[in-house]
Amino acid sequence: MAGRLPAVSGHDPRPPRRLLRPPTGPLRHRGFRYFLAARFSSVLGNAIAPIAVAFAVLDLTDSPLALGFVLAARTVPNVTLILFGGVAADRFRRETVLLASNTLCALTQAAAATLLITGAADVWHIAAIEAVNGVAAAFTMPAMASMVPQLVNRDELRPANALSGLTRNAAMVGGGTLAGVVVGFAGSGWGLAVNAAAFAVAALFVARLRLPAREHGGVRPSTVRELREGWREFVSRRWVWVVVVAFCVINAVYAGGFGTLGPLVADEALGRVAWGALASAQAVGLILGALLMLRWRPDRPLVAGMAAILCDVPMLVALGAFPHFGVLMVVFVLSGLGHSVFGINWESTLQAHIPPDRLSRVVSYDMLGSFVALPVGQLAAGPLAARFGPEEVLVAGGFIVAVFGLAVLLEPSVRRVRGPESRAPETV
Repeated sequence: MAGRLPAVSGHDPRPPRRLLRPPTGPLRHRGFRYFLAARFSSVLGNAIAPIAVAFAVLDLTDSPLALGFVLAARTVPNVTLILFGGVAADRFRRETVLLASNTLCALTQAAAATLLITGAADVWHIAAIEAVNGVAAAFTMPAMASMVPQLVNRDELRPANALSGLTRNAAMVGGGTLAGVVVGFAGSGWGLAVNAAAFAVAALFVARLRLPAREHGGVRPSTVRELREGWREFVSRRWVWVVVVAFCVINAVYAGGFGTLGPLVADEALGRVAWGALASAQAVGLILGALLMLRWRPDRPLVAGMAAILCDVPMLVALGAFPHFGVLMVVFVLSGLGHSVFGINWESTLQAHIPPDRLSRVVSYDMLGSFVALPVGQLAAGPLAARFGPEEVLVAGGFIVAVFGLAVLLEPSVRRVRGPESRAPETV
């Protein structure tokens, strides 16, 4: 029966709010603390990388088309291989997968930094290195997204994901500010050098992480069979694929608008240091969203998340129509808050409703669907901006996000999904 379990003799079976674990309860798990430390280290450097790469390419070519090509060079292998990353994370120890990918990223970013600092870099060098990073990310993301349920209890999933988001977003605040300073005054190469060091530190923390062993049985199925099992799990829940289809479009718009055209508009209207400050403002919003989610446990998490993601609309419109620093600071904070609220609710809902032995594969299908159109957005942004103007493209992007976000909110299966703490039966 859908809904809450009936009370017996007037007694509400749900635990009283005062008996719920404190929002910092997941920190009592040592493995979760190592996980947070590794995440902080990698994100601190990763917050610098997109800014460093963007301005490195603009310095080399002064071409948004070339920038879109470099961004797509990372995205294409990421999207192509992410299903295999999900299989690897469900088949092997997730901490081993994460250790290998962090080590690879440390080496590739060190190579990019060396080329840029010595003046030997060309656009194809940056594109090739970004492609390797895309391969590493294809294995990193499913493993990272599936680790939390192995580190904390079910009733701690939402605060654990909020703490994970808070850690990530705090690193982004520092990283975004550091990016503006390092890239603006020392150059893109030194920004990537810091990124490489951060990945190395993250690898050290991951090396100390030991997840509980998982049962796999005697004979492992083939990769194709595992992919089919993951697909059946993915499509069996309407609310999962409806959200993913919407984000296929929303993320493409965001990547083309914010990722490709954003630095171009900022370079002309605001300056590179200001763009770093805006990235930090967005990260402040991410922190505020994570702090909110430490205490707020909406009964319908996907409704809350999709409503929050609509905060991207004023960000894109303002970037195109009102590129004034004060206005952009406000809407970037709102955008960050919306992304944080959506991400924490989405991750917690997947972790609560998907079987642990298939979670990485479902996450990989989620990421594939959500990111498959990113190269389209990244590559199309330049030609569209040349034809219609970057301002017009950004405003149109805001309208598209609004349409798809509202469409998901009207979907009944999305509105029926309950949070991890609910005792209501799962809906499909």
